Amino acid sequence: METTDVRYLTPKQIVTELDKYIIGQDQAKRSVAIALRNRWRRQQVPEALRDEIAPKNIIMIGPTGVGKTEIARRLARLANSPFLKIEASKFTEVGYVGRDVESMIRDLTHLAVDMVKSEEKEKVIEKAKGLAEEQLLDLLLPNLKAEENSATRERFRQMLRDGKLDDRFVELEVTQNVTSPMVEIFAAAGMEEMQSSIQEMLSNVLPSKQKRRHVKVSEAKKILEHEASGKLIDMEKVVKEAITRVEQSGIIFLDEIDKVACKGGGGAGPDVSREGVQRDLLPIVEGTSVHTKYGIVHTDHILFIASGAFHVSKPSDLLPELQGRFPIRVELDALTQRDFVRILTEPENALVTQYKALLATEDIELTFEPEAIEEIARTSFEVNERTENIGARRLHTVMEKLLENISFDAPDIAPRHVQITADYVKRSLSDIAKDVDLSRFIL
Repeated sequence: METTDVRYLTPKQIVTELDKYIIGQDQAKRSVAIALRNRWRRQQVPEALRDEIAPKNIIMIGPTGVGKTEIARRLARLANSPFLKIEASKFTEVGYVGRDVESMIRDLTHLAVDMVKSEEKEKVIEKAKGLAEEQLLDLLLPNLKAEENSATRERFRQMLRDGKLDDRFVELEVTQNVTSPMVEIFAAAGMEEMQSSIQEMLSNVLPSKQKRRHVKVSEAKKILEHEASGKLIDMEKVVKEAITRVEQSGIIFLDEIDKVACKGGGGAGPDVSREGVQRDLLPIVEGTSVHTKYGIVHTDHILFIASGAFHVSKPSDLLPELQGRFPIRVELDALTQRDFVRILTEPENALVTQYKALLATEDIELTFEPEAIEEIARTSFEVNERTENIGARRLHTVMEKLLENISFDAPDIAPRHVQITADYVKRSLSDIAKDVDLSRFIL
């Protein structure tokens, strides 16, 4: 999905964009479209009132594989917002093994910095290429100054641009960061924030090492462009913009929220930890300040989208205070056989389209008869009914099993046109479709 200026998209248009990739789930799409539009509306209100308007966080309730994560991910891509998906069950209360809740804000900020840095890099790439080209010409013509023989230099420049010098070797001085073994220990222990802080401190204290490398011109060009663009980017501006984006348009997708719900109001045993996670989540969702390596990040206007199957527990088993922070609840529908047919064919990234493109690289032209797609959908739906219902993910396992022989033999039988018929689908999947135990094992 191409990033679009979401300011000019109405909720209907946002839903239309989501429809390109997600089948059904109209109510969930409407809810996230309104939430996204409300962010733009908030920016239009007087500043005094703007800070008082909190995002309306959403809980998506539905079985696995029905599109909960995909809706949130596509929404973030559409809005060009920093997006983080994290399982709530990864967090635990202090004293239990696990990550602290604030780490998700630090991770989101890190992603936003990378995102803005990448955008800034695109703006200076042409200038960086020019600087890298001059440095390469200096390396290729060490004894020839630019003013001495411009004709020779220009001839070499043209050869460099045409790729005629790519296989030549040059001596390049590359900066190497000093890494302490202790830093790696912190990383292994899961203390990534401490690791990055120590790494930053060491880079300021210890001198960076210069290493001479004998590299091809093609590789040297990339190294020099990377270094040049790094020097041209204003990191202070990047960090400021990234923090603003996190605070004003960041989206965090909290998956498996039902795993930290305490059935029956908590108590002893593992429920103590679950309730602890909820209490730790409260201030983050409600709005607090989190210290990151880039500065303080306020979470007041980050949009939180939580999701869970809620097979065992239910949303009312969450702490009342946490429930209040997720005012919008959307129930997603289980997928039908008809939905499976549409998922296989309609989205821009449909599975059938993906497999056609994959096998086309081996000179295999793959076509699917409409009856074959109906049969794939029927088999997937039936296996879901008899075993675990894993939603649209079942299509991945069924398609992989169906095309296993073709994928394996493709390099040996190409070029060839292969037509997938309903009979072929039935023959390929008949044993698994009939045998419940086997389908549990394989699909």
